[in-house]
Amino acid sequence: MVIYILMAIIAYSIGSVNFSVIFSKKFAGFDVREKGSGNAGTTNMLRSVGKKAAAITLICDILKGVVSIGIAILLGNIPEINKELLVQIAGVAVILGHTFPVFFGFKGGKGVATSLGVLLLSNWQIGLICLVFALVLMCLTRMVSVGSCAAAVLFPVLTLFINEHYTVLTEGKSGNVYFIYSLILAVIVLFNHRSNIKRILNGTENKISFKK
Repeated sequence: MVIYILMAIIAYSIGSVNFSVIFSKKFAGFDVREKGSGNAGTTNMLRSVGKKAAAITLICDILKGVVSIGIAILLGNIPEINKELLVQIAGVAVILGHTFPVFFGFKGGKGVATSLGVLLLSNWQIGLICLVFALVLMCLTRMVSVGSCAAAVLFPVLTLFINEHYTVLTEGKSGNVYFIYSLILAVIVLFNHRSNIKRILNGTENKISFKK
């Protein structure tokens, strides 16, 4: 039990390091949460600070998910530890940390980039499928939120059919052991995009320009 609690604390703390706020203050002299959409994420960084800051933020946010799952994999080597559960705790905790960062007044991002990091290290095949799916929809609709939400919904579906390429999957188990976990992550991402979903339905969602 101690290991599971420790993993949750470590992952949540890693997630709580909000690079959007740090880099916006460093590169532009203001808190990105005070500009644009008010969200501490890559898209708002792109619009409010610029491409360089957005790219660095994206990479760092992805790495938060990668590092957290990596630590869970290492701790999973401890005898009598449920490795799959440890990975799932790490995944949920790091995304919650990113969304509600204890170091930044519990006001963070929407967890998409960090979720990508979690997916890629948990199962690179599922991670890549969700990434490509999201990018295609973003290009077609010019709305980041559409791709993000659709990929979040796709994740649980894929766990029902893919049983290979999991970094942690005990012999004899199927990808189904990650289904409930994937649903939780999907709900978190969709909840964080609730205002975007309303704007999508109303036809007022912001679009990105590929010409700039």
